[in-house]
Amino acid sequence: MDKAQQDALKKAAGIEAAKLIQNGMIAGLGTGSTVKFLVDELGRRVKEEGLEFTGVTTSRRTQEQAEGYGIKIVDIDDVDHIDITIDGADEVDKNFNGIKGGGAALLWEKIVAINSNQIVWIVDESKVVDTIGQFPLPVEVIPFGAGHVIKKLEAKGYQPTLRLDAEGKPVRTDENNYVVDLHLGRIEHPQDLAEDLITMVGVVEHGLFLNMVDKVIVGDPNGPRVMTNANK
Repeated sequence: MDKAQQDALKKAAGIEAAKLIQNGMIAGLGTGSTVKFLVDELGRRVKEEGLEFTGVTTSRRTQEQAEGYGIKIVDIDDVDHIDITIDGADEVDKNFNGIKGGGAALLWEKIVAINSNQIVWIVDESKVVDTIGQFPLPVEVIPFGAGHVIKKLEAKGYQPTLRLDAEGKPVRTDENNYVVDLHLGRIEHPQDLAEDLITMVGVVEHGLFLNMVDKVIVGDPNGPRVMTNANK
């Protein structure tokens, strides 16, 4: 699939998901290429349909895009709940286990997600897999002592690499932390891995989002389809 086709599927999923946001809602707005199309469509609805809602964003770049459309964005601590959060995902399997953090926003994304009444992911069909792990699993790590954390991850056979930007400097999250990507290939026991990572000193958060999502809207060449999580 070329980029133009993939973008068309992402856009279709984003437009479909935008229908879920109604007047008066508090909505979590995720981060990434598919969410960009969602925010474009919400901006159009604000302008053309007079849609009024309050947004909480998972990154500064989504905030800037939304505010550019005149969407009201507030801090997560200024709301007592979030009605719905719509975000992308890097991979999702049939058990609704997902990997997120390709855009380095996983910590904020998880904080917004766990404070939401409903979580919806929008993806193109290439993100739906049998077993997660082909996409490198992002782990957010505090810079102090990061080299030692990477050594511990190496010793466990997790094949970590420190994520670098185009200039060869470590990528920094919105919280100014580093991102270490684990090249696992397949994650057969995501729950065990999640537990192992989160208890490691120096790790702030990992990109395993396990059985958290209520619905996945998949951009499909035949039109967007919805996967509904029966276990939620």
